[in-house]
Amino acid sequence: MTVELFPEIEPYNQFMFDVGDGHQIYVEECGNPDGEPITFLHGGPGSGCNSWHRRLFDPEKFRIILFDQRGSGRSLPNVSFFPALGLQDNTTQHLIDDMEKIRDHLDIGRWHITGGSWGSTLALVYADQHSKRVKSMIIYGIFLSRDEELEALYFDGGMASKIFPDVFYPYLNILPDADKENPLIGYDKLFRSDDKEVREKAVDLWTRLEKRVSRLIVPQASLDEEMSDPDFVLAHSLVENHYFLSNSFIDGNAILKRAGQALRDIPMDIIQGRYDMVTPFKTAWELHNQVPHSNLHIIDNAGHSAKEKATTKKLLTLISNIPVSSLRKINTETKAS
Repeated sequence: MTVELFPEIEPYNQFMFDVGDGHQIYVEECGNPDGEPITFLHGGPGSGCNSWHRRLFDPEKFRIILFDQRGSGRSLPNVSFFPALGLQDNTTQHLIDDMEKIRDHLDIGRWHITGGSWGSTLALVYADQHSKRVKSMIIYGIFLSRDEELEALYFDGGMASKIFPDVFYPYLNILPDADKENPLIGYDKLFRSDDKEVREKAVDLWTRLEKRVSRLIVPQASLDEEMSDPDFVLAHSLVENHYFLSNSFIDGNAILKRAGQALRDIPMDIIQGRYDMVTPFKTAWELHNQVPHSNLHIIDNAGHSAKEKATTKKLLTLISNIPVSSLRKINTETKAS
């Protein structure tokens, strides 16, 4: 299967946005300044956006807004350089408030929201609080940070431990026996260790577990490339652990219960890989049943990653089918620099 992303583009506007609490958020706009406003919410938490995400969107049709969440990517202070500062005042509610500040700063009344994995969490929490600001949602790898979802990946007896024991048990066995019952707490201790070698090994194993189980097939070269950026690996690990220790500072069950009412006026497409080992299928199924008007797209030959070809193709198709508002003039001659 050949999947054609849109051509590489560069932002026509990029800036650091002071959101308070000592945090500055990296924001960029790409595509058509007069186009349909759409934002992409990156995963992790802690991953940051990259040039691949830009290429999911038709640059003539969309005003594409990307930003790196607190502590991640190009935002400051970055957790990989300033762990304590990057994690301070860094919760889901802070990220939701940041989104509203960015939307207001860019003078956008309503926007389309896309995103996956942790990005789906953020999208659902944002829509729960600000439904009137959301024109539509396309989300994949649905995740609400509930205990059963975290246990599937990080805990012994979960799906990852059963399907990928060769990857899971090196991750688990770095922990003292007393900490194996709750690896989230155990890894928090390792990440704070005075022993640099221990810290570095823990960071590597934490991220390697997620990356290795994210696709049906992960070529070693691809895994090595994804693990080759030490700053990314460190920020990804520390921010994730910070969030997951507290169930991402949300009540996922309550958000799911409210979804039918809160999201009733928002067109929604849900994409889920059948064999997702990171965010189990059941959560997407539960969300679809809570929001009956949503469209559930099951990708039978995919796991978690949006870069699996069938998932990428479905994302591109759904995003391309977003209708252009009759109230907004699209300047098709505008090109991204």
